[in-house]
Amino acid sequence: MSTLSSSSGKSFWQRYVHASHFRSAAEEFDAVKLGFWLFLTTEVLLFGGIFCAYFIFRTLYPDAWREGSHLLDWRLGGLNTAVLLISSYTMAMSIYCVQKGYFTRAKWNLFITLLCGAAFIFIKIAYEYIPKWSVGKRPGALFDYPFAEHAQLPLWWSVYYCGTSIHAAHVLIGMVLIARVLYRTHKGYYGPTHYTMVEVTGLYWHLVDLIWIFLFPLLYLIH
Repeated sequence: MSTLSSSSGKSFWQRYVHASHFRSAAEEFDAVKLGFWLFLTTEVLLFGGIFCAYFIFRTLYPDAWREGSHLLDWRLGGLNTAVLLISSYTMAMSIYCVQKGYFTRAKWNLFITLLCGAAFIFIKIAYEYIPKWSVGKRPGALFDYPFAEHAQLPLWWSVYYCGTSIHAAHVLIGMVLIARVLYRTHKGYYGPTHYTMVEVTGLYWHLVDLIWIFLFPLLYLIH
């Protein structure tokens, strides 16, 4: 397990000592990144199942998918897309700032990333989930929308809620990781010679953003 040396007068990142089973801090960093990339492949497999279900049912019931997409507001989806793109930039900038020792800028970028994540969740719940449920646009057997034109519209909402809610859960997990990185950056844990957690948190956040880049056109821009 990695440790911190007992040298006084230095920040935690300056006193960081790599785990004993690694020959160097660089080797430890590479091993952690490789392990995290392997973890991200499992995340891709998770969403890959959702995308497969989407394409199968869209092929079988194109009219239901077209009707369901028209019941979504593409402007809200576009706004959330912009929010996540901004957060990707600020997350990348926070990694760069930690690497260069610009800690104040790093903390501000992490904080902005957190705000963007919170804005995404707020828009999704307050302007999409709650209004839809209130008029019966629910998944599966819970569906009770009186103006439905296609019998398979409940299936569309099942795929919609499954994909977007799992993605929203990943956004929340990413926010927890970013909050932890922000706190530990403030405490001096990360710096130019030790920023592994900052980097892997950024990888996770970029994956979350990338998944949404696929979900947005598939759900909101069906013509």
